[in-house]
Amino acid sequence: MKPTAPAPCVLVVFGASGDLTRRKIIPALFDLFQRGQTPRGLAVLGVSRTEMSDDDFRQHLREWAERFATRFTEDGWARFARTIYYCAADATEPEAFEQISSDIDRASAEQDSGSNILFYLSVAPQLYERIIECINQSGLVTEGKRWCSINRDAAPWQRIIVEKPFGVDLRSAQSLNRALGRAFEEESIYRIDHYLGKELVQNLLVLRFANTIFEPLWNRRYIRDVQITAAEKVGVESRGAFYDHAGALRDMIQSHLMQVLALVAMEPPGRYADTHIRREKIKVTDCIRVVTPDEAPLRCAFGQYGSGPGGPGAYREGKGVAPDSTTETFAAIRLDIDNWRWSGVPFFLRTGKAMARKLTEVVLTFREPPIDLFTPICEGEPECVRRPPNRLIINIQPDEGISLRFEGKVPGAMRIDSIKLDFDYLARFGGEPIEAYGPLLLDAMRGDQTLFKHRDEVEGAWSAVMPFLDPGLRRGIAGNYPPGSWGPRESEDLLARSGCAWHNPSDEETR
Repeated sequence: MKPTAPAPCVLVVFGASGDLTRRKIIPALFDLFQRGQTPRGLAVLGVSRTEMSDDDFRQHLREWAERFATRFTEDGWARFARTIYYCAADATEPEAFEQISSDIDRASAEQDSGSNILFYLSVAPQLYERIIECINQSGLVTEGKRWCSINRDAAPWQRIIVEKPFGVDLRSAQSLNRALGRAFEEESIYRIDHYLGKELVQNLLVLRFANTIFEPLWNRRYIRDVQITAAEKVGVESRGAFYDHAGALRDMIQSHLMQVLALVAMEPPGRYADTHIRREKIKVTDCIRVVTPDEAPLRCAFGQYGSGPGGPGAYREGKGVAPDSTTETFAAIRLDIDNWRWSGVPFFLRTGKAMARKLTEVVLTFREPPIDLFTPICEGEPECVRRPPNRLIINIQPDEGISLRFEGKVPGAMRIDSIKLDFDYLARFGGEPIEAYGPLLLDAMRGDQTLFKHRDEVEGAWSAVMPFLDPGLRRGIAGNYPPGSWGPRESEDLLARSGCAWHNPSDEETR
């Protein structure tokens, strides 16, 4: 099905003076504008409490666009800036929406945007529900009227994008979903996860469902284990105050890595359409086994980086971090999916700060052949020990690409060595991958929810990780791994209990 064109609208960004707006949202929109991909009639209205004029706001954003956009030009920015407006208001106060509504009308009239409105919550999570309630009370959302319209598809729409973190546990996520449901229909709610906008994450569906050489092997009969890693070389840097209340499990595993898991594990959808794809992802989260409190200690490993040569300094010494903090900067968990395709296959998810290298990847390790034919033939040759299993690696970032390792005969006497088929994304297709926020914003404007999370996915992911939030699992983790390593020893033990080992690439290894 050919995607529809993004519709003209007023994009209302709450939290317009914040870091996300200036570093991600505006540079992404500007890059799209430079490529001619934004719809004619797009207007951007920033809403924040700081007093600024339209021109002040445009000038404030210019330096960030120059730093983070990939195609900055003075002429391009001058044209794009004319589509940007500003409203100084406290969006948590109902009376502020009289001014916000007036500025929406002003921006729409000048840019010929029509009556479509796309709200974006780029604010502190504790403000989400209050702002949603104020939007609902303002009369700006006319959801029910669309269903009664003679031509529903031609009626103006109102949609909302909600940033992560989506709750801090299952209960808070359910509360936020209820608040959204009182104001918007589910088809108008876009729970954004920028990982789903990354090229190699989207490529997972193509790899699986456009290639018959992979999909027949993508199951418990042939795959031994699945590893999903998101490692960062840097520490928490200036985010200590936020991070100390979140931790690696909430910040990365519950959101980003659970979404990647769903794409790896889902069944083939009936069609390439948002409702079909999201339905299959929901089935995956529904089948994740919720471990008992007794099982949890054997299915997780947590760590907190200490000090070390060339490192960022111990986590507990960071600004905004409690001196006795037990917040994890490293988390690894084992999940099991109890369905026909994956029963018995462990899924290992890990993430960490101050790790050996920056790396986000999916690794599928295949089962070994039932009989080892070749080791006895060349017994005594040092190179001919039992060979490693076949392995498929999907590099999401950096060094985007896919590699497949298999075994082959070396010329001469019987000797076997590993061979790698390698697909380098940039070398094949050229150009840097587009910043993930750009395509996601366009999808929201065209009404495509394929790369956004359904409420059932969010709540299913929280249900799966809730047993691992027990503070008792984090006792004694302070400084249990040095910066520049692959995490604490307990992480290796987690896989060893299943007869597996992490894929820890060397500095010289790309995939």
